[in-house]
Amino acid sequence: MGRPRAFDEDVAVRAAVDLFGSRAYDGVSVDDLVAHLGVHRNSLYKTFGSKRGLYMAALRRHLADDVRPLVDTLATAADAATALRLITSADLGLLLLAVAERAPADEEVAAEVTAALDAVDRAIADALGIPAPLAAALTATALGLLLRGSSDSVGATLSQRLDLLV
Repeated sequence: MGRPRAFDEDVAVRAAVDLFGSRAYDGVSVDDLVAHLGVHRNSLYKTFGSKRGLYMAALRRHLADDVRPLVDTLATAADAATALRLITSADLGLLLLAVAERAPADEEVAAEVTAALDAVDRAIADALGIPAPLAAALTATALGLLLRGSSDSVGATLSQRLDLLV
């Protein structure tokens, strides 16, 4: 009989979200995970199977804990400015890195992030009563602002102009 698990899987997955969200999949080694999560290498492999297994658990946790609540909040947005502010103030680091780094090379990651982004688009379209392509453009613009690290004044100006469109 093996030893009982000496770590909390939920805590380890949440810590992995933070690590992958700040440094991306390729920027994190197994040694980094072991050190950051405080988990023995053998325990990591026994629990998650591989670095990718932990990454997928972290991505799914991020989508459930960070993106899903954003979608629920976006569903109540009164205008484009509010939607833009909600997206640009959310912690979406792992989602953005997954879209840019892993989705082009990993079909499972691509499916997860596509479903998440589609949910964001639908929430905006439904809340604002706008066509899906315009909602997708708003989502893309907000994510672009996050990627560029633009200041609030740029976001405010853009959201004012978007409100004129809808």
